[in-house]
Amino acid sequence: MIAILVTLIDLIIYGALKISNINSIRWSRFLRPIFLINFAESRQIRRVFRSIRNTLPEITYVFLLFMFSVLMFSLMALKLFGDRNLRTVEGSPYFTNYLEIVFDLYVLVTTANSPDVMMPAFDFSWWYSLFFITYVVINTYLFMSVFLAVVYNNYRKHLKNEIRKLAYMKHHKMIEAFNILKVKEGTENVVQEAQWKKLVKLVAPDISTSHRELLLRVSDEEQKGYVDKKSFVRLADLLNIQVIAMRIQTHPLEHWMPHIYNSAVSLFVRSMVQHKGFVWIYDVIILINAVFIALDEENPLISYAEWVFLSLYILEILLKVYTYEPRAFFAKSQFWNWFDTSIIIAALIATILNTSFKSASQYNSQQVLDIVFILRVLRLIRIVDSIQRFRVIMNTLINIVPTMLTFGGLALVVYYMFAIIGMELFQGKIQFFPRNSTAHHALECGNPALKDSLFARAKYCKNNFNDITSSFVVLMELTVVNQWHVLANGFALVTHQAAKLYFIAFHIVVVIMIINILIAFILEAFFVEYSLEKSEVETAIERKIQELGVGIQEEELCDGKLIDNMETSENDLGGEEITKKKSKGLMFKIASKTLSLSSFWALQHELVACSSYLHKEQSWWFSFSRC
Repeated sequence: MIAILVTLIDLIIYGALKISNINSIRWSRFLRPIFLINFAESRQIRRVFRSIRNTLPEITYVFLLFMFSVLMFSLMALKLFGDRNLRTVEGSPYFTNYLEIVFDLYVLVTTANSPDVMMPAFDFSWWYSLFFITYVVINTYLFMSVFLAVVYNNYRKHLKNEIRKLAYMKHHKMIEAFNILKVKEGTENVVQEAQWKKLVKLVAPDISTSHRELLLRVSDEEQKGYVDKKSFVRLADLLNIQVIAMRIQTHPLEHWMPHIYNSAVSLFVRSMVQHKGFVWIYDVIILINAVFIALDEENPLISYAEWVFLSLYILEILLKVYTYEPRAFFAKSQFWNWFDTSIIIAALIATILNTSFKSASQYNSQQVLDIVFILRVLRLIRIVDSIQRFRVIMNTLINIVPTMLTFGGLALVVYYMFAIIGMELFQGKIQFFPRNSTAHHALECGNPALKDSLFARAKYCKNNFNDITSSFVVLMELTVVNQWHVLANGFALVTHQAAKLYFIAFHIVVVIMIINILIAFILEAFFVEYSLEKSEVETAIERKIQELGVGIQEEELCDGKLIDNMETSENDLGGEEITKKKSKGLMFKIASKTLSLSSFWALQHELVACSSYLHKEQSWWFSFSRC
């Protein structure tokens, strides 16, 4: 509401000044991301902002102590070097202005101007290098590490409190749902099997009947026809675990040509593809291919070799599809199979197009050639899937990527705010001209104030705040921190030295605060994903899958009956031999760990609401719209 009111006031003032032909700025534009944050779907971004707000008090104390250290060292530098008539490389006085010293030493904390800032004093006497070494050790390594430690410690503390609160509320909500549906069965309060099934169907309508029967078997171990309180309370955890039902079917070729597919030659080929040696051979081929990619493309031998590698990769895919059931091989969960096939097919098409375009006269196929080069390099990623430890790390990174989108939203909000402020302060101050431009002051980025400056000599003219895209690029460069002092000095020259405060503020907010919170999040998420063992509920589901032979007979789904006479087999669809089945069935497999906290919290409310519906027998519209 405050943002809307401020925006309205800004519109009125800006419109009035515009009518009066008075130039003005839209000072409320940087508040626009607040509307994004307040969307109902942006609760995760609000959670991150809440983490920042909760962490601020502890960071503030460390930051004040850090700034005190910088100011003290700046004062020492002024006394040590101010009266020695030293000059910088550009010929300007060295460490004679206290505010400039503070800025230079603050930049030194980021190491962006090291060792340049030290060289005049170092040239005068090597003893003065001890001053800068001491400064870097204390402020760069000590204080910056303390920043990360404080942020990480506070992040973990607030995350634990939030999870503890959610866990308590989850337990409370599940007991509330149980109390709504419970009936007396002897001396025990239970939920009847029929009510349990209706509840699960309302809350999770997308799961299959077979999946629902599996969950019922986990909840009702002894098949008594009802679910007790302890088993009911963990229903949310059961629904939170994604289970893939994989249909076990015979290979189509076995239907069409059983004699040929089961012949001695065919069995030998299939056993060869299933052997680990097959994977090792193609790992060697990929490494050899990497060497050829690095060689000269114009060499005819290298060009012909690419066709050989493509043929080998296509042969690999065909052999795997021949060996493994195609629908299982290309299941949704088989990411690496899809990746391999897509890369190889795309590389084949791009290579054919590139060869065709090369033979055509007066056509430049450089863009297609670039795509070919990229696809060739991407093929090397396939080796990651071959090494177990690499695969674990990659899967861990993939699992935390969705949650990282929260920080993507946070970064977008902060970047937009600083980009708008930067455009209002610096728009039009620096211009970019093509290399051979004859425009006035083209070498000085269109501004004579940049004459002979390091900013102009480095040809940083395209680093400006003239539009939103360029602004985001500059802010990204500032985030990396290398040469950020050159950018700050350049914009200070075309405006005022106080403009450096904008760049310092960005460094404090983004690099020191948000990046450290991002690192804390990645550390915590990676530790959890990388080392967390299976939960009790996951173990219970997997144990029940093994007990039941992991199969649910297709024709018995309508009766909800499970069969226990199906053979078990390891089914990773990647390298282990698949046991042949005489009958069609389903194999169950745990797909992933957990949902996000927000989705998990929403699930508790759905269970309680749908329990109320089942108990009170409310209208069908409630079932349709709410559950």
